[in-house]
Amino acid sequence: MTDDTAATDFRCGYIAIVGRPNVGKSTLMNKLIGAKVSITSRKAQTTRHRITGIQTREHAQFIYVDTPGFQTRHNNALNKTLNRTVSNTLTAADIVLFVVEAGIWSDADAKVLDLLPEAFPVILVINKSDKLKDKAALMNYAQQIALRRDFAAIVPVSARQGFQLDRLETEIRSHLPLGEAVFGEDDITDRSERFLAAEIVREKVFRFVGDELPYTSTVVIEKFEQEGRLRRIFAAILVGRDAHKAMLIGHQGERLKAISTQSRLDMEKLFDGPVYLEIWVKVKSGWADNEAGLRAYGYE
Repeated sequence: MTDDTAATDFRCGYIAIVGRPNVGKSTLMNKLIGAKVSITSRKAQTTRHRITGIQTREHAQFIYVDTPGFQTRHNNALNKTLNRTVSNTLTAADIVLFVVEAGIWSDADAKVLDLLPEAFPVILVINKSDKLKDKAALMNYAQQIALRRDFAAIVPVSARQGFQLDRLETEIRSHLPLGEAVFGEDDITDRSERFLAAEIVREKVFRFVGDELPYTSTVVIEKFEQEGRLRRIFAAILVGRDAHKAMLIGHQGERLKAISTQSRLDMEKLFDGPVYLEIWVKVKSGWADNEAGLRAYGYE
């Protein structure tokens, strides 16, 4: 293929990844782009922002947009903001990946599917398909969902194991519009390192504290400095109560030390350089109770 032919056949577009909470959207995007830019956790509402991950191939640039899981309960300020983020992402997408968990279908899945406009292609991604050992059951599950919409394609995958992600990428490319790349070929996200650092710390908070800590906690990077390859990062974890602060610090500071160590190691891998990291825990209640508070901490 000549360079001219490759140029005219180059495809580029935005792919929104949507679904109810905890179906593996962030893990899927990270695997597709080959880097960890969206945090993962078993705790619901881990992804709170619109995160863009970029994968550039020889003949296409895939711009994936990971979205918060659409919230169907608890109509508070945070959930309204999360749902608005999902809706805004859909208006700018060229393709939608509708992600479900193999063998599971709920009212929340149905509500997300109903949100998707008919105007653009929707690919049904059945994640965690490795957990359904009975292939006939998997096929029947896919057929039942296919009755609900005319999907552009149906692809069972395992994001964690990387199963069938090459097939999924091929299906996505076939529906991308022709066009030049939007980002540089080495870009993996449009988010700043400061933002990614805060997300990494927040992921470790969820991993080490889990369901003990309310979802109304967040991480603020108070200072981010770079000297050559060294990054000096000073972060604050904001919680609502003194009891939550004690929970995060742990006995003799062991839990906070573990959070800091694992955060630093992930940052060094992502930023490809040494990181000096300090983390404090601060009590600040009510920040997520209204949209002004949410905007102050970067929610869209």
